[in-house]
Amino acid sequence: MGTLDGRVAIITGAGRGIGGAVARLYAREGAAVVVNDIGASLNGLENDGSPGQDLVREIEAAGGTAMHNGADVSDHEAARDLVESTVKAYGKLDVLVNVAGILRDRMIFNMAEEEWDAVIRVHLKGHYNTIKPAAAYWRRLGNADAQHRVINYTSRAGLHGAPGQPNYSAAKMGIVGLTYSCAVALRKYGVTTNAISPAAATRMTDTAKVSGVDGLAANELSPDNIAPVAAWLASEDSGWCNGHVLHARGFEVSLYSDPQPLTTIRAKDDAWDLSTIGKQLETAFRPFTDAAPPNPFV
Repeated sequence: MGTLDGRVAIITGAGRGIGGAVARLYAREGAAVVVNDIGASLNGLENDGSPGQDLVREIEAAGGTAMHNGADVSDHEAARDLVESTVKAYGKLDVLVNVAGILRDRMIFNMAEEEWDAVIRVHLKGHYNTIKPAAAYWRRLGNADAQHRVINYTSRAGLHGAPGQPNYSAAKMGIVGLTYSCAVALRKYGVTTNAISPAAATRMTDTAKVSGVDGLAANELSPDNIAPVAAWLASEDSGWCNGHVLHARGFEVSLYSDPQPLTTIRAKDDAWDLSTIGKQLETAFRPFTDAAPPNPFV
């Protein structure tokens, strides 16, 4: 008996890397897996093969259940068809995992509008495009006790801000906000929504330090170390976890804090004095900023 026996999962960007590792583990644990991958190069501009189809053959050869889907998640209608075809093929959908992404790295003062738009479209809009039809399907089912899952992928580039990736950082932090929103909105339909911030050696980390993998030993760098967290979140055992960001790095998993005020100051007599507000803010806030964990990108 696998931990995901009988469950049906869509995994975007599943042809290789972290998505591929998640798909393999899901299949080994008994899930029927829809391997979504368009075979795009890292920048999304070229096609570099059919890794998704190769992975399906690998899973089936190992006795698992999988099918390939080549939908572009940045295309609203194609993403809807991805969800609908999954339900048609397997009779249901239990888990949606959003991994697909591209990079167009450049400093903000050199970044072209198209480079900004492309990354936001694939990452942030791509998450919206898949979550919307999945959420609509689960809402129609109307089962508050269901064990449906949305698992998004953010990055430390978003959580901390990678200097050469303003588009990617913005998209990944936007995914955190989307995760929080869906966690609140979809819980009454039996859906939990969480995000994973991964650190592993992938095509993306070959070009930039987007996941903070420095300092990890070679055996810690495998995407296979990220997959167990995604498998647990996909299982029915994780129903208590909703609206959180988990950072998976090598053999460690960390829980990020939810945003909340650290301290508050109030103006005297309900009016700010511009000659003193700066000193008040520095006195009250600077101890917290000085004590904050170091930014991995600074």
